[in-house]
Amino acid sequence: MEAYASFARVYDMFMDNIPYEEWCGYLSGLLAEYGIHGGLVLDLGCGTGTMTELLARKGYDMIGLDSSQEMLEIALEKRDRSGLDILYLFQEMQEFELFGTVRAVVSVCDSINYLLDEEELLRTFRLVNNYLDPGGILIFDFNTEHKYRTLLADNTIAENRDEGSFIWDNYFDEESRINEYDLTLFIPEGGPGEGENPQSPGQRQGRLYRRYQETHYQRAFSMEEIFGALEKSGMERLACYDAFTKDAPRADSERVCVIAREKGK
Repeated sequence: MEAYASFARVYDMFMDNIPYEEWCGYLSGLLAEYGIHGGLVLDLGCGTGTMTELLARKGYDMIGLDSSQEMLEIALEKRDRSGLDILYLFQEMQEFELFGTVRAVVSVCDSINYLLDEEELLRTFRLVNNYLDPGGILIFDFNTEHKYRTLLADNTIAENRDEGSFIWDNYFDEESRINEYDLTLFIPEGGPGEGENPQSPGQRQGRLYRRYQETHYQRAFSMEEIFGALEKSGMERLACYDAFTKDAPRADSERVCVIAREKGK
């Protein structure tokens, strides 16, 4: 099953522990640090558009791009409610096309890890370099090998809420460095919490739940692979941090943030 199909409708609910506003402040601070205070910015792997909307509110002219039609449908619903002028594109990261260049590209929430080999990584970085203005900036984060190998590993994660439940069975293959997680969702008929008071025990007891399953794959890239692909793509690496800080990455960093710059097509 396609990743983020059935999960799209409850993605924001289960990701409510992500400090998006704090991350947006971090990203906009880095953009300003490198002289980008406005203009066109591409959100690569935008998902349901939460970060895209926050950056638009900061004054950037946003383009959101994602390969999940279902996630983009949620993003479009948010745009309809907010009235923000955001362009959304349904495309793969490693094959995307834009109408022109942009001042910056951002990619958060480990979207880069959905590229499953070094060739896909290099193709994506080359496209980014191609569509950046001269001297334009790329900011992205990625999950580290340490996180996949030590923290996620072969574990099961489960969460039960009134609005829905999930079971996440995780598997990490040491040889291929592919992380697979099988996601089983239990979502109430009509969507999470629609027309009901989730605090009412009587209503909870009478609800019907549908079961959905989908499988996601991510690749654990080494720092050397990331930096090598940036260099081959023509970009210049500017900084690398333990996300979302200004500290150098550590051996036990779970997520790393990289800043690179276009330096020639």
